[in-house]
Amino acid sequence: MDGESRGQTDGTDPADQWLLNPETGDYELRPNGIPEQPETPRPRSAPRPGSTAPDPGPGRVPRQRGRPTAPAEAPAPAPGHTRGSGRRKRKQKKSARKKALLWTGSGLGLVLLSGSAFVYYWYDRLYGNISTVDIGDVGSDTVLKDGPVNILVIGNDVRTGKGNEKYGNRDNVTGHADTTLLFHVAEDRSNATVLSIPRDLMIKIPDCTAKQSDGSTKDIPGSTIATKFNESFGVNGRDPGCTMLTVEKITDLEVDHFMMFDFNAVKTLSTAVGGVKVCLEKPIKDLDGGSGLDLPSGESTIQGEDALSFLRNRHGLKNESDLDRIGMQQKFVASMIRRLKEDTLDSPSKLLDVADAATKSLTVDKGIGSPSKLLTLARELGKIDLKNITLMTVPVRDNPAEPTPVTVVLDPVKAPKVFGMLQNDVSFTEVKKKDKEAKDKQAALLEGPRAEASGIRVDVLNGGGPQGAAQDTLAWLRTSEGVPKSANKGNAPAEVDRTRLEYAPNQADQARKLADLMGLPASALKPGTTDAAATVPMTLTLGPDFKKAGVPVAPPKKVDVEQSHADEKMCQE
Repeated sequence: MDGESRGQTDGTDPADQWLLNPETGDYELRPNGIPEQPETPRPRSAPRPGSTAPDPGPGRVPRQRGRPTAPAEAPAPAPGHTRGSGRRKRKQKKSARKKALLWTGSGLGLVLLSGSAFVYYWYDRLYGNISTVDIGDVGSDTVLKDGPVNILVIGNDVRTGKGNEKYGNRDNVTGHADTTLLFHVAEDRSNATVLSIPRDLMIKIPDCTAKQSDGSTKDIPGSTIATKFNESFGVNGRDPGCTMLTVEKITDLEVDHFMMFDFNAVKTLSTAVGGVKVCLEKPIKDLDGGSGLDLPSGESTIQGEDALSFLRNRHGLKNESDLDRIGMQQKFVASMIRRLKEDTLDSPSKLLDVADAATKSLTVDKGIGSPSKLLTLARELGKIDLKNITLMTVPVRDNPAEPTPVTVVLDPVKAPKVFGMLQNDVSFTEVKKKDKEAKDKQAALLEGPRAEASGIRVDVLNGGGPQGAAQDTLAWLRTSEGVPKSANKGNAPAEVDRTRLEYAPNQADQARKLADLMGLPASALKPGTTDAAATVPMTLTLGPDFKKAGVPVAPPKKVDVEQSHADEKMCQE
């Protein structure tokens, strides 16, 4: 992509905006992007004085060339550079030796200068590819915050693009949230969970505010009755931020970023990685769907149109349902993750090709809307062992409100367990935690004698739980669990991240008993260092992880749901 294609009408080569600083030996962007003028301007094709060789053209070693035209607008800054931070003038003179070393056309100098042009070219190109959506205060401003990170991947079913008309016409040019995946990356980055959300899941979509193209905002009311999840995007002007809020309402997880792709992105990315391996127990031949998909049993490598047809296909699957298709999509995603990790991330040339295709194909939030941020994210995810990446679908069951169910609802038992494990950052795989010794020490707090429920003294405060949680818990403790010496102290002075029980060393037996009754994890116990008087109560502060009285706060250790892992081969050898 040359300077003219980036809007530089004077023909400026991007590499010309970079100068070698004799004082530091580093290459820096010209101050304000303004090219320096030599004493005698000459045409680009003219030879240098005393030389018969023509100047190198764009894409070759950059040279500080004169321009008879007006200064060009400054290009996008290179990574780590602050726009407008030009070279500072220094009074001291440079030695002749230093000048000679830095300004001669040595082979090393040419390589370094060419490299800076190459880096700038690719950064500028990738930056220009990226499409972003301003989702306001939804999401995070940082790429990878401390703690767990949740990234929502939205598959948009808009039909625009060559060859996509075969999948049916769609009046809505925006599309819907057809395929949605929630990537949960653990706090210690040792594992990740990929959770598929069915498009036909019936839920209530919350109110949201969407940014408009003119910079204004639009308040969009939520649904008053349960509707399909896929309407959380594209209907009534809902943007990806609305889908993020919907997922947060369903899972009670904070979603940090989103990535959105369409049909064309599937074709582009699958081709860029060199194809994706899939395996079929029996052949698939789409005679009715119009895609022309024709795959044999066993292993195949698909890309482009075939990859999209594979992900859209329902024919020949068990029930020909969306849930069956989700299972195939998960296998495809796992296979692509393996391809990226094993063949792409360690190859600079392949990585550039995939980065070019990805940035052209994806729409992201502004928090990750730059090449450096996306690369940071990719490298961090690339560190996770494939065997510790779990893929599953939100547990659902047929919608009981429909005589012949075509939609689904959350499984009232299994879904909360899955969400609870993610909320508490519990891995679905056997991962050796870095802080195992600390956790063992914490777990020891639950070991020891228990007091009688009638002997527990506790003050209950609400530090971020549901409205009225303290009073509801007090009533439950007194009437259902036989804890009469409990009191409601209202709202806590400040909200807490998680529910906590603070107690004195001589109240440990009371704390263990209350932890049993409330289903508190060991991490919720906060022992003090000084014994308390017999009439002094413990302090229980309810946090956002508290749902309601009688529901354990401690996350489940496992849940019986169908799952797979990214290291599993498509065809077992």
